[in-house]
Amino acid sequence: MTTSSSPHSPLDPSKSAAPDAAHVPEHGERVKAVARGLEAVLYETKRVVIGQDAMLERVLVALLSGGHVLLEGVPGLAKTLTVKTLADVLGGTFRRVQFTPDLVPADLVGTRIWRPDTGSFDTQLGPVFGNLLLADEINRAPAKVQSALLEVMQERQVTLGGTSHKLPEPFLVLATQNPIESEGTYPLPEAQVDRFLLKVLVDYPELEDEATVVARSVQPPADVRALLTPEHLIAYRQAVREVPVDPQVVRYAVRLADATRHPERYGLPDLTEVIEVGSSPRGPIGLVQAAQALAVLRGRDYVTARDVHDLAADVLRHRMVLSYEAHADGITSDQILSRIIAAVDPRGVGSGGSLGGTATGTGAVGEGPHGGPLTGAFDTAAYPAATATTAPQQPGQGLVVPPAPNFTKPGDAPR
Repeated sequence: MTTSSSPHSPLDPSKSAAPDAAHVPEHGERVKAVARGLEAVLYETKRVVIGQDAMLERVLVALLSGGHVLLEGVPGLAKTLTVKTLADVLGGTFRRVQFTPDLVPADLVGTRIWRPDTGSFDTQLGPVFGNLLLADEINRAPAKVQSALLEVMQERQVTLGGTSHKLPEPFLVLATQNPIESEGTYPLPEAQVDRFLLKVLVDYPELEDEATVVARSVQPPADVRALLTPEHLIAYRQAVREVPVDPQVVRYAVRLADATRHPERYGLPDLTEVIEVGSSPRGPIGLVQAAQALAVLRGRDYVTARDVHDLAADVLRHRMVLSYEAHADGITSDQILSRIIAAVDPRGVGSGGSLGGTATGTGAVGEGPHGGPLTGAFDTAAYPAATATTAPQQPGQGLVVPPAPNFTKPGDAPR
């Protein structure tokens, strides 16, 4: 493969100008510099990690937006390898903790040790003090360990003996859990699950990717280089936070979360029986922040509704509590979210509380709340599956898709 010799080439990471992103005066140029640096990171990481592009993208989204990630997948899908490789490329510290039923909080956050020779306590900090923490099989640890991890994730600090110790920045918890085993596991508290920005379902690699993985397993492993430092990543985060988000895109994120609480407002009355608790306000907050990061990864200095649409399932799937009827019928969060995402119009057309109709403006696509341009934020070409049909729209169902099956069994009375 031929690489360019340009100092700005994303395929020549050693000469990339991306680390200077914090010194670029114009925000648009700064975003481009960040995008070049992240492309170099992806290029270097994929020298080791084959396939799993969606997982890589989501982990980078979490790093840029300052959130945590919960990965769910069977063993052997490169979850640990991905995190360790990213830590090497980003120049940060990597820590791995295998969660077990006999784990205690001191094993995670640290403890105070009495020193008889000095007559005082020494503080021994735990493995959480790193930039990337891999919590392997997080659901195997008991509640007291989960509560200790909760402070780490939310407050980004550890309290020992009345003294608080700040965690290094940037800090990311990447937790894994095995969906095929339930023996010896503890369900994660809802308060802790809600702290994860994303829940990503990791699937098997494509056939060609798996063949490449097997072929490389009999070769010497590739060495990756540290392209960035934690300070560069902090500067990247600041650039991401400055990415503008159109008010209608914000309303679209809020409407998606609202549809998990009040699906009947969006033409989905049958979902009220299968959703016990909908998404908290952390859902749309995380959705907008993650969309800012995704926009930068895709080389844009503005957020579109497509960014929100693409991240909605990963941000919301773990924030809903399903009813007993849903579990009994084998209904999953993803099945529910696929209908919600299809029913909620990104342009705010139709019912759905105070965020619909005239509150956001219902003019031609491409006009903002006050008639101004949205710089492509609502390009209907981004929704070919939704706009290709000619089925009549119902209130609250701007994105019309082929009818999804109702969650009722044959012979059941309508709910």
